[in-house]
Amino acid sequence: MLDLAARRVIDPLLSRAGGVLAGVGVSASGVTVFGFLLGGAGCVAIGLGHYLWGLGFVLANRLCDGLDGAVARRVGATDSGGYLDSVLDTVFYSGVPLAFAFARHENALPAVFLVFSFAGTGGSFLARAALEAKRDAGAHLAQGKSFFYDRGLMEGTETIVFFCLFCLWPDYFPLLAWIFGGLCLVTTLIRLVTGLREFGRS
Repeated sequence: MLDLAARRVIDPLLSRAGGVLAGVGVSASGVTVFGFLLGGAGCVAIGLGHYLWGLGFVLANRLCDGLDGAVARRVGATDSGGYLDSVLDTVFYSGVPLAFAFARHENALPAVFLVFSFAGTGGSFLARAALEAKRDAGAHLAQGKSFFYDRGLMEGTETIVFFCLFCLWPDYFPLLAWIFGGLCLVTTLIRLVTGLREFGRS
């Protein structure tokens, strides 16, 4: 929901930084993998109860997630790079609630619910992308993405906000996870209804 507004602010900065990285020979996939390793370090830190360290690594991961696209736009996006970015992002997103479940046993059920809700948002997102590619092979190009990007109530910006809240107020993780997961399920429902309506016309 907030991604478009956030992109207007950060994209010019990411574009300049991406140009610098591309200029010194850094690859987009290299940034993707490095960011994933940072995210993994953040999950380990959270699992050990070092929440502020975890927050720093999580934010570094999200920064790399923006930079890899900026680099790709400079040197030329590839299908393999888009695929790698999508898979590693999905693993990282699920790793954060798993880390909180490791940190405190009372977080286990809310963490499972949150990962369950991610399955809905991720599945509805990727299914729409696959069908849009079948219907219009160039639908994603106007968005500047590797594949069609379906908007929703809960997107990347909202995910970052909740991850920050988790790390800043870990005692409230269960409540925040139930709220976030519920909003993700609303997103899945909205995408399901709009998708069925759209594809039902074809």
